Amino acid sequence: MSKSLLNPKSVAIIGASTKPGKVGYEILSNMVDGKFEGPIVPVNPGASEICGVKCYPRLQDYDGKVELSIVVVPPKAVYDAVKDSIYQGAKAVVIITAGFREVDAEGLLLENKIAALCDEHRVKLLGPNCLGAINPHHNMNASFANHMPDKGGISVISQSGALCTAILDWAASRHLGLARLVSMGNKAGLDESDFLDYLSKDDETKVIVGYLESINNGKQFIQAAKNACMRKPVVIFKSGVTQAGGKAASSHTGSLAGADMAYGAAFRRSGVVRADTFESMFDYAMAFAMQPLPKGDRVAIITNAGGPGIMAADAVELSGMQVSPLAKVHASALAAKLPKAASVSNPIDVLGDADPQRYVDAVVAAQKDDSIDAIIVILTPQAMSNPDGTAIEIAKHASSDKPVLVSFMGGLDVKEAREKLIAYNIPDYPSPERAVNALRAMWEYQRWLNRPPRVLTRFPVNRHRVERIINRQRKTGQLQLGEAAAKDILKAYEFKVPVGALAQTREEAVAIANHAGFPVAMKIASPHIIHKSDMGGVKLNLGDAGAVEDAYDLMMLRIRERAPQADIHGVYVEKMCKRGRECILGMTRDPQFGPMLMFGLGGIFVEVMKDVTFNIAPVTHDEAMQMLESTKSFALLKGTRGQKEVDLSAIAVALQRISQLVTEFPEILEMDINPFMVGEIGDESIAADARITLSEAPVSREVKK
Repeated sequence: MSKSLLNPKSVAIIGASTKPGKVGYEILSNMVDGKFEGPIVPVNPGASEICGVKCYPRLQDYDGKVELSIVVVPPKAVYDAVKDSIYQGAKAVVIITAGFREVDAEGLLLENKIAALCDEHRVKLLGPNCLGAINPHHNMNASFANHMPDKGGISVISQSGALCTAILDWAASRHLGLARLVSMGNKAGLDESDFLDYLSKDDETKVIVGYLESINNGKQFIQAAKNACMRKPVVIFKSGVTQAGGKAASSHTGSLAGADMAYGAAFRRSGVVRADTFESMFDYAMAFAMQPLPKGDRVAIITNAGGPGIMAADAVELSGMQVSPLAKVHASALAAKLPKAASVSNPIDVLGDADPQRYVDAVVAAQKDDSIDAIIVILTPQAMSNPDGTAIEIAKHASSDKPVLVSFMGGLDVKEAREKLIAYNIPDYPSPERAVNALRAMWEYQRWLNRPPRVLTRFPVNRHRVERIINRQRKTGQLQLGEAAAKDILKAYEFKVPVGALAQTREEAVAIANHAGFPVAMKIASPHIIHKSDMGGVKLNLGDAGAVEDAYDLMMLRIRERAPQADIHGVYVEKMCKRGRECILGMTRDPQFGPMLMFGLGGIFVEVMKDVTFNIAPVTHDEAMQMLESTKSFALLKGTRGQKEVDLSAIAVALQRISQLVTEFPEILEMDINPFMVGEIGDESIAADARITLSEAPVSREVKK
């Protein structure tokens, strides 16, 4: 993205108004009041001057070129205004006007027509339906927001213009400066990926903050976000977390993987710090913009009250960080400076009557201690407190190599102290928990920066066998692969499956059972029956031929009664596998981000607790292991109350094999292996049941050399 949008030398405002309160007037007024240093060219056929600036009937009447054009005319006049802007030399266009894709199909067609015009002439397009753009460092307020923010290091991109105004008001209330603010609107031209790329290379931007409702291109976003996060922190608040997709999913994995899961996985892969609320978005941004990253997770807490110190300690432990004691040498030195009633254990309690010097002594001791990576300072205003003096002294003695985050709790008594802290680049939070959450975000980002290189394992597999199976299924028109075909595909990717086959008669069922060896399991084979157990379509531990015959007859009778419309292919008979821990492995293909892998424990853990985790394929071995560790039930896999640890590596390898399969065969829309039976280390892991869904239309596969 060129600098013409955020650092233009000249700006035209097509649709400038003479009436205060109108958008066209407010934008011009903001440009003038902001002391923009280049030419400002208002266009209004009914005025000779507005806000003391010469006005032109048409843009063509201006004797010169414009670099940025801001369009504030009715929707039907926008195309011609953009055309005039391009003719006058504009390299970027901001369309403030609403009434396009957000209104109706006709608006969408007009929006696409305008976008195509800009694309043809290589003109950068922001909007339509947006607030505009602000660059305090360039004295440019090309928006209809109320005021120009102070200069700072936080850049904001937002899909919502209304949220931009809230952000500006919030920043002003905290005396917090911004570097850039961009309202993207409908994103007909420039989108989040473009701005991530641009702002990551912008020297005045220290941290990028984003509010997103959607993402235009998932794969492009991941790459742009990853590149940006390698240079500076990116904090994104994603709304719409309850939207789970547009169609009913046919598998366990599909029903559990909502759009929010996909965004979460994409953010983790690319290094984006995710904010769950509007408040946390700026809590994190302040910390990143003002303080260095922690080198580790060991936190010192300094407080003048026991309760808030305990609150902070609990929050630190729950976040996965450590409340680390001072080294003896530093603890002893600090104890000599504090009253006997004070505590130098962690939390460090400097007592309710603490003056600024006690805080300084504690902060300096923690900064000198190599066993401490970050410091959280808490002050509750008491009769003996000096919040203003304490704020100034903490700021003076905060070093540049360890983050110091502060929570001055209260209201009026600490208001001025908070302003002083912000002025000295010390982030302040209303509660200890919010300070801890901001520190946790910094630590997680630091860990992402220090992550090992991604090394993908490529397994030797039989791709041609999978191609034949998929092609055969397509010829039959069956896009729901039953257990037999699904297991054939898994075998081609070196999964272990029980010996078994599809039977269409009682006699075939007995023959297969005799070949597999008793005891056997029998499962109904039908593309219309997903939850086989609920329909009476599963029988286990059949010990002889008579039991197989009886089970076959009873199963066929019940299925015909309970699902008379179902297409029955027969029954799948297979050798019972050894007992082990039941897991579910799966994949669903997200329309934005591609194949999403899923892992969880089987049974109640997936059906009721929904204790599952997702990641975007392809995954490395480390990423697969992280999927296991991120579930609440991971302790059961590690072994608890006398149970031995299961083969965690076998699960990770299975996830990697699925990752390779669905990457190499994009026509696989969904799949489940449920259950995937995992034994102890050294035992064989078995794919006991499987299901695969194919796309309706063939999909081109990447060619492997």
